[in-house]
Amino acid sequence: MPEPSSYILLGAVLFAIGMVGFLARRNLIVMFLSTEIMFQGVVLNVVAFGRMHGQLSGNVYGLFMLVIAAVEAGLALGLVVLLYRRKNTLDAESWSAMSG
Repeated sequence: MPEPSSYILLGAVLFAIGMVGFLARRNLIVMFLSTEIMFQGVVLNVVAFGRMHGQLSGNVYGLFMLVIAAVEAGLALGLVVLLYRRKNTLDAESWSAMSG
């Protein structure tokens, strides 16, 4: 079984990949998927830290975070569909201009 430090490193790498994907892309779906990758990196780190300290609370908190991620994914997907129906584009740059 690998050490918890390798899981912590993997979680940090996932978070970094998600952050680069979020900052580099303009497509709303890719930005949404990048935030999900960042969130999964955080969940992996929470569980790894719980295992490293011998606490079951890390697993419980990680499970709670996965439930929150599922709810957030459903809401964000609905929001992306709504935004696409309004402007027929998923480019985030088109939503940055304010209209009055």
